[in-house]
Amino acid sequence: MPTDIFQDTPSTLRSLFGYKAWANEELFAALALVDAVKHLAEANTAIRILNHVYVVDCIFKAHLAGDVHDYAATNTKETPALSTLAAAAKEVDAWFVAYVNNLPNSSLQEQIRFVFTDGDAGLMSREEMLLHVVTHGGYHRGAAGQVMRTASVAPPRDLYTRFLHTSEPGRRQ
Repeated sequence: MPTDIFQDTPSTLRSLFGYKAWANEELFAALALVDAVKHLAEANTAIRILNHVYVVDCIFKAHLAGDVHDYAATNTKETPALSTLAAAAKEVDAWFVAYVNNLPNSSLQEQIRFVFTDGDAGLMSREEMLLHVVTHGGYHRGAAGQVMRTASVAPPRDLYTRFLHTSEPGRRQ
């Protein structure tokens, strides 16, 4: 038996969750540049969008871990402070990075039954859940970026290729 049974987890999943964490950090840093006094509505909208991503991440984290979550909806009533949300998102991103780094390939197709926040039943494989978390976050980072543009702050270039070449500079040679 190999010394590290978890090395067979697809490198693409490891890379995608590294990318997600990196892109979130860049976006939260850029969002902090929005003048929240002059552009209160835009800042609030962007934070609400990213809070939704965070809540959905937490919900799927619970499903993957076999835990129960306390969310009755895919966003919270209160809007968190940007710094609070950024720290919480960083923590859940770190959980996902560690999770995919330690997930055996043999577990990817395991089917998990769960209940959506609207009460409907769901059934997805671990791999489908992970891919949902990545694509869902990317979609909403783009929406938050567009809101930031209306507040005259350019969002970071949220590109997987940029992440790959930034994190592995040897790819540019």
